[in-house]
Amino acid sequence: MDPNLRALEGISPPLATPMVDGEIDWDSFEQLLTHVREGGVSGLFPCGTTGESASLTRTERRQLVERTIESVGADTPVIAGGSGTTVAETVDWIETLADLGVDAAVVTGPYFHNSNRNPGLERFFTSVADRSPLPLILYNIPSCVGESIPVETVASLATHEQISGLKDSSGDLAYGLRAKHQTPKDFLLFQGYDPLLLPSLRMGFDGGINALANVVPSVYTELYRTTATEEAAHQHHRMIEPLFEVCKRDGFAPATKALLAERDIIASSDVRPPLTATDVDSDLKILPKEYEYLEE
Repeated sequence: MDPNLRALEGISPPLATPMVDGEIDWDSFEQLLTHVREGGVSGLFPCGTTGESASLTRTERRQLVERTIESVGADTPVIAGGSGTTVAETVDWIETLADLGVDAAVVTGPYFHNSNRNPGLERFFTSVADRSPLPLILYNIPSCVGESIPVETVASLATHEQISGLKDSSGDLAYGLRAKHQTPKDFLLFQGYDPLLLPSLRMGFDGGINALANVVPSVYTELYRTTATEEAAHQHHRMIEPLFEVCKRDGFAPATKALLAERDIIASSDVRPPLTATDVDSDLKILPKEYEYLEE
């Protein structure tokens, strides 16, 4: 296992992409990078779902990756979204990521044509991995892609030398646990569905890749450090779960940006179509008093 990937153990936020009037707000992006790094995150993940990667041009995605790497230097691992609808498109983008200095690519199944039989996804991922210059982290997000990566497929792919881990955002704890039991010990497992973060960590997951770690990174990193404690359970229940409900209702990118803007970390909650911006001020008022801890 590449030591840079082992350094991902912990919390790595899928970075929001701040915008003003539909254009990337680079000043706010730099502020966000500073904010999450000061919160103690293990790695950074530009061009993910929360970063609205599907609404960005190739040039914008490249710029986001470049800015992230330039900002953090060599001391923080950077992973980046590497998905596409064809093997050739996916490999071409991963080759660009490799040239930019990314440590690993996070890859979903094709998000327009789903597989028609079980071997289809394995064939796709194997074809990408065979040609990939970077280690790959599989990304199971059936709500966006239209199908789940079967656990048996994950287990088979985990033997490929270029496939190093899985981010599971299915919301199915049993899926993640089955994947853990059927993959090698050094295969990295990350929980992407925030309410399942604590139980997943307690069951042996290696960390989380969570949208709300943009907003309150120190809460997430402290949760990772103190997983076995009652305080971790308290923070999870009283802070992470209420914030997640806002995201689940209003969408992860819009709600994450609204929360970031409310905390003056980014200048605007602007998002690109087909998403629409949301206002969460009223939701913040009903959060428990422990929310004050997040302002420290």
